[in-house]
Amino acid sequence: MYYHHFVISYKNPLHSYTKLSSTKVYISLILIVLLFFSCSSETRYEQIINRGKLVAITGYNAYSYFIYKGEPMGFEYDLVKKLSEHLNVQLELNVINDIEEMIRMIETGKGDLIVFNLTITKDRLKAIDFTHPINSTKQVLVQRKPDNWLDMKIHQIEKKLIRDPEDLIGKTIVVRSSSAYIQRLNNLSDEIGGDIDIVVADPELTIEDLIAQVASGEIDYTISDDNIAKLNAAFYRNLDVHTAISLKQRISWGIPKHSEEFIEAVNHWLDSLKTTADFAVIYKKYFTDRYAYKRRVTSEFFSNKGGSISPYDSLIKLYSEKLNWDWRLSASLIYQESQFNPDAKSWAGAIGLMQLMPRTGLEFGIKKLSDPEENLKAGFDYLEYLDNFWKDTIPDQQERIKFILASYNIGIGHITDARDLAKKYGADPDTWFDNVEFYLTMKSKPKYYNDEVVRNGYARGEETSKYVKDILERYEHYKQLID
Repeated sequence: MYYHHFVISYKNPLHSYTKLSSTKVYISLILIVLLFFSCSSETRYEQIINRGKLVAITGYNAYSYFIYKGEPMGFEYDLVKKLSEHLNVQLELNVINDIEEMIRMIETGKGDLIVFNLTITKDRLKAIDFTHPINSTKQVLVQRKPDNWLDMKIHQIEKKLIRDPEDLIGKTIVVRSSSAYIQRLNNLSDEIGGDIDIVVADPELTIEDLIAQVASGEIDYTISDDNIAKLNAAFYRNLDVHTAISLKQRISWGIPKHSEEFIEAVNHWLDSLKTTADFAVIYKKYFTDRYAYKRRVTSEFFSNKGGSISPYDSLIKLYSEKLNWDWRLSASLIYQESQFNPDAKSWAGAIGLMQLMPRTGLEFGIKKLSDPEENLKAGFDYLEYLDNFWKDTIPDQQERIKFILASYNIGIGHITDARDLAKKYGADPDTWFDNVEFYLTMKSKPKYYNDEVVRNGYARGEETSKYVKDILERYEHYKQLID
């Protein structure tokens, strides 16, 4: 009726427009609306491809997504990174600890995909769709062995443990918020004909946190997927994780409803990947290699534990403050250069944490670049020099950082050439991405490195383009997980 009245009120007797019948007005408007939506609406898959970015939602823990010794890692992270590369789009990760909030974000269009170990349940299927299963697992009871278990025989230990779910009647079990474990325990309570005291933990607590509380005696029981429980049992030797409370259940990723083209693309990619040795290696890396897991979770450079990135964090913070940089950005640059190895040497002769050439060290009064503190001092002095060089030309700090990173990698001269090319060809010389960056990559082509405005000749600009993107991408990971 809105469209009908709008059209009729537009027609004024003072104008000589031909009157249309009501029926024709309705038909015309319906056709216009249908045409508008057919032209303007995009599928989820088309949106991802056209924007060039996949927005994935995950949670942090010791196997899905974390940072270890400066490197973003995790089972879900490794897989979704491969998916974004397969789709040829950038990956944006949002870390959410509450599973219900993850689902709400997908429902409201704030994410394209939940990359987390979600159990497929009927309740969740009402809100989201699921990809083909990534793996399957059973839910198990996590309980402590008797205090003196090392002095006991196996059959004696067994007598002290819960093996029959019926023995859970009257027991208090603390489970992760929003998890499928809550529904399973409610169903189990009905099956065994007795009440289980189910306590829902704070949403900030992960399964690993609750397992640690069982091991320490803070709580008596929790529930976990068996692959996660077995990893933790290798670390906490006083735990038992062999009592199953469910049949095998499917673990999958969540996708918004009505995303048929997208889910078909993800399923096709996932089904192909699961047949490869690559998938088996990734799974083993995070769920089978228990000794590697133990090394990670006990390290001060594991993001869930200490929030440290490297042994040099205090120095990086000190020098970053002088430069007015977020120390995590500086750390990402140093990881890119040396992976925090003070003995690193490049084929070109660059030395140490910040991969400085000896002549650069001498320019800033440093002779012993193999010394981490000296190397960092010279490196940050050089960054400060670059900041001062670009300050008047690129006043916006966030934009200037990109020019500084690029200059650090390839030199000021090549960046100046790229800016001059950008000016000549009508791009913005003060904007990095898709402007100066583009013309830097063009400097590997004769038409551009022979251009009259170019003073420094040929450059492998693709490497610098990737260098800047890698540092900024890693910085985003650090911001998500490191204080």
